[in-house]
Amino acid sequence: MSAKTLKRCPWPGTDPLYVAYHDDEWGVPERDDRALYEKLVLDGFQAGLAWITILRKRDAFREAFDGFQPEKIARYDAKKVEALMQDAGIVRNRMKIEGAIRSAQSWLDMMETGPGFSAFLWDFVDGKPIVNRYKSMGEVPAETPLSRAMSKDLKARGFKFCGPTIVYAFMQATGLVNDHLTSCHRHKACAGL
Repeated sequence: MSAKTLKRCPWPGTDPLYVAYHDDEWGVPERDDRALYEKLVLDGFQAGLAWITILRKRDAFREAFDGFQPEKIARYDAKKVEALMQDAGIVRNRMKIEGAIRSAQSWLDMMETGPGFSAFLWDFVDGKPIVNRYKSMGEVPAETPLSRAMSKDLKARGFKFCGPTIVYAFMQATGLVNDHLTSCHRHKACAGL
């Protein structure tokens, strides 16, 4: 079966970038601390926008934010914030930029004083993805009691732009939950990871 004839979730449509993201990344369990920070920050930048907008700007974000290295981002000063505000390649929202900096500081604190960012997140799902069996997009929730609990804990630790809806999208993207529809070719593949 070719990539064009594979059954998949309807949300990526036919945009090649979106289809590749759906087929190669979305729902794949991510356990790397830095990669999880990057995805949470990008989901925060997505608030109020379509994910494809962020996906198209992801490379520019990575360049502007030093490869999403929290150790560097945590030290950004007002001058760096102003430079980012002038960067047309990213979403230029001061609150979101400053939120990424604050979240980097919180990430560093978690890495230095706790089990690490990945272990903290994966503990919410007992170390293994929750595999849902939704048949239609209408069944997929925007948030869950678990995303509300994770959001509350992240906020208490100083993370920004991590409300329950953002956190649920993050959980889907990073494979903490498998929300590929059961008819999608990626559902079974991700469930086996």
